[in-house]
Amino acid sequence: MRQKKKSTLTIPDLVLLSLLAERPMHGYEANLELERRCIRDWANISRPQVYYSLEKLAAASFINKKSSSEPASGPERAVFATTQRGRAATASALEREDWTNQRDHPVFPTWIALSWLARPGVFKEQLRRRRKFVEQELAREKETLRSILDEVGHPHHEAVWMVSLAIEQFRTELKWLHKVDRELPRRAPAQHPAYAQDSHEDPGKAGAV
Repeated sequence: MRQKKKSTLTIPDLVLLSLLAERPMHGYEANLELERRCIRDWANISRPQVYYSLEKLAAASFINKKSSSEPASGPERAVFATTQRGRAATASALEREDWTNQRDHPVFPTWIALSWLARPGVFKEQLRRRRKFVEQELAREKETLRSILDEVGHPHHEAVWMVSLAIEQFRTELKWLHKVDRELPRRAPAQHPAYAQDSHEDPGKAGAV
């Protein structure tokens, strides 16, 4: 089980394999490119994970060291590129069904579910904070999209599609936030609450409440 987990390609692994398939880079440069492309907006990959993944991928022969004209200065300056074995492993990982049938767990909907325990006035204030945040993120994604279009030169690119999806999601959420704000005065508890019953409960007692 430990060996299988070690050989499984994680999101950070796949992001790095993709990045190094474009052109060889060293770890520090890969981190800079992650920042430039705002990749951490959609993939949870930290600076330490980059170096951990580089070691893991090199050990599996998914990447290899390339010659570099830069003076040697430790592992941060070792230049890596994705191998054919790494490309094949990436292609296989991208065929998994779990890419298409999972839901994420955003924080704000969780807060909504728990908000009936909040103090008076907090719900409306949190709606205002969320709306401000979404508006800022929407503006940032629009600027990102403009930069991407300038770089790739056409609208039919995976980065354009990704950011366009984020923009549409933020626009949809803003409409939903306005709707909830309008409906907030009508908020009320469930009229017909139902609760799961213990399967070991006496059937005769279950309907007595």
